Amino acid sequence: MTSMAFSLGVVPLVLSSGAGAGGRMAVGAAVLGGTITGTVFGILFVPLFFVIVFKLFGSRKKAAA
Repeated sequence: MTSMAFSLGVVPLVLSSGAGAGGRMAVGAAVLGGTITGTVFGILFVPLFFVIVFKLFGSRKKAAA
């Protein structure tokens, strides 16, 4: 939810016009792209790594018991 609010807050930078708009658009596009990429990777890879670690180290607990 926080990353969505941040992404929507950066949209005016991406859509800016007027004096200095080129610099603002470049910064806004980089920040927006990074936020979206980080969010997608976080949503996909954190659960994936959890499952991988659980499968690797979870079986050792069963064998020890």
